[in-house]
Amino acid sequence: MSETDAQLIPATPEPALPPAAPRRHVLAWLVAIVLVILSAAAYFAARSWLSARQQAAEDGQQQLATRVEAVARGAEQARRDAESLRSRLDDETKVNQSLREQLLALGERARLVEDALANLADKRLSGHDALLLNEAEMLLALAAERYTLFHDSAAAIDAYHLADTALTAVDDAAFSTVRQSITAEAEAFGRLQGADTATTLAALAALRTDSAKLPGAPHELDTPGDGTESRWSRWFGQFVRVRHGADAAALSQRHETGLARQLFTLDLRDAEAALLARDETRYRAAIADAQALLGSDFDPAAEAVKSARASLANLANAALAPPAPAILGSALKELRNLRATHALRQTPRAPVPAPDAASP
Repeated sequence: MSETDAQLIPATPEPALPPAAPRRHVLAWLVAIVLVILSAAAYFAARSWLSARQQAAEDGQQQLATRVEAVARGAEQARRDAESLRSRLDDETKVNQSLREQLLALGERARLVEDALANLADKRLSGHDALLLNEAEMLLALAAERYTLFHDSAAAIDAYHLADTALTAVDDAAFSTVRQSITAEAEAFGRLQGADTATTLAALAALRTDSAKLPGAPHELDTPGDGTESRWSRWFGQFVRVRHGADAAALSQRHETGLARQLFTLDLRDAEAALLARDETRYRAAIADAQALLGSDFDPAAEAVKSARASLANLANAALAPPAPAILGSALKELRNLRATHALRQTPRAPVPAPDAASP
């Protein structure tokens, strides 16, 4: 339809808009505003998310860089430690090489020392060893002679111990076997059942002390008269008594009690001297004399006399000089044989003369 036709047609009145049209426009604007707001919020949210992601990425890169740097520092420290260990290993290798060389040198020195000791063993004994061996030999000889002459086992054992001490200081080990023989002989002397000198002397001294209490033997002169003698005879008889024939001879042979005690004491002194000298024959003779004197000149019924006789019987059974052990002198003989063997082995041989070239 053309514009002319449109003008010719009478305008028809437009129908009236409903009242809800303005509301639609408002709603559209509200929707538009909401969309704008939502778009802005989404934009800002997306931007924040991107920014946070970028920040997280940057933090991760920073941490990764820190870790890489720490790993690099650890690797550098490990390299330095490895170099230090390599340096120490080189030093230890040098020290081990030095120790090995020193050990070889010590082994060589030890071999030289062994050779020197072997050469010394083949040489003559030193003056120190010879002096000690002479001392040990003298002590062993003294021990044997001491027991042979005086039967003194204690002194002999002391001499054996001194000889063993002297052989201990000898450098040559060949003489160590002699010490075993010395120990065996000392033990054999220790097993001897000899009388104890101190105990026996104490018993003899006690008898000498108790001899003053020994009562004299009763005899006919001590019996009272029959009453026929006069008063003057009894009074003078206390001072002078006269006997004729056998009675006078018997009375003259009797000892007074004081003299008997002195003789008894002298016999005990003689027994003590014999005990100290280890003279068994003299000791037993003195004890026998004391026993005979005790039985003849003292009252046998008295308790003191009975006790003295029992003590003398015990003393008479004491063995002063038990027989010497069968191995006496074996250590001395072994020592002398070893010294003689060493002397023969160490005697320098005469040089063999070289053959004369001019002789046929």
